[in-house]
Amino acid sequence: MTENPFGPDVIAAVAHHMNDDHSDDSVLIVRALGDSPAATAAEVSHLDGTGVDFTVTVGGGQRTVRVPWSQPLTERPQIRQEFVRMYHEAAAKLGVTPRQAEQH
Repeated sequence: MTENPFGPDVIAAVAHHMNDDHSDDSVLIVRALGDSPAATAAEVSHLDGTGVDFTVTVGGGQRTVRVPWSQPLTERPQIRQEFVRMYHEAAAKLGVTPRQAEQH
């Protein structure tokens, strides 16, 4: 296992932002890309250079779902790019019209 390029402060900040501001995006991502089509909730619980872990609610229970990045990440700005990519990929896969890009 390689060392995580992102420290606890970065992980906490990204999780806080995604869970507070983009919870619907996380659900869309795990439904389409995390093999959890029945997910009713999803929260970012961890991330590293190879992917992101979500705590997903399905049928009243919770489980961890890992969604890999498209490539290894080493810098914080890449995280946002990957979440945007995953959101658009998930929307396309599920036939959902993506909302206009936001600046966060």
